[in-house]
Amino acid sequence: MDMLQNTECEETAERRLWRAVIASTLREWASGPLRYKREAEDYLFRNTKDYRTVCFSAGINPEDLRCRLEKMRSPR
Repeated sequence: MDMLQNTECEETAERRLWRAVIASTLREWASGPLRYKREAEDYLFRNTKDYRTVCFSAGINPEDLRCRLEKMRSPR
């Protein structure tokens, strides 16, 4: 039983780490210096392989997040 509980704690810690990565990227996209904004936008909207991996690791549906972000994105 302890092994199972430790695994669950590690997964939770891992998810928190990946959610922090996404949160940091979102902060940079929303209010970072121009260079970081551009890099964050590229990651959030174009980098499908890494983006999907991080979202899945964070327990977030990548398509749902991207859809929500598209609604917030300023028109070009």
